[in-house]
Amino acid sequence: MLKYVNTGIVFQEIPDEVTLAINISNCPCRCPGCHSKYLWEDIGMPLDTSALDDFVIEYGRNITCIAFMGGDSDPKGVNLLAQYMHEEHPQFKVAWYSGRIRVPSEVNKADFDYIKIGPYIRHLGPLKSATTNQRLYRLADDGSFEDITYRFWQR
Repeated sequence: MLKYVNTGIVFQEIPDEVTLAINISNCPCRCPGCHSKYLWEDIGMPLDTSALDDFVIEYGRNITCIAFMGGDSDPKGVNLLAQYMHEEHPQFKVAWYSGRIRVPSEVNKADFDYIKIGPYIRHLGPLKSATTNQRLYRLADDGSFEDITYRFWQR
């Protein structure tokens, strides 16, 4: 079961979107230098369709995107929630931040508008660093995913 610890409206996680970031616990990645070690624990409240409906009621007028921050312990569960959002609340974009090296085969990438993959590796830096190993992809109109990581880099 997916659980979330907290949420926040953020402006920098997904370019051009006002995003409700949902911080999911029980992270198996355990990246050295992680800024959210509290998410390694299996804590929090159930993240299910009822919780998503509650978020839409509470934040719906103030956001354009929902981002699942983590969920690597149950990627299929994250995928099901993304499907639900697109079916029941199609006005929102759906994003997933994963610490995995690649998207698991049981996940249908087309159920997401954005996917960030890659563990945090301190010496390579976060998304805003041009040397980062992490990548943010956006679903293009033709169904492919384009790498938009460069949008985080300072010019």
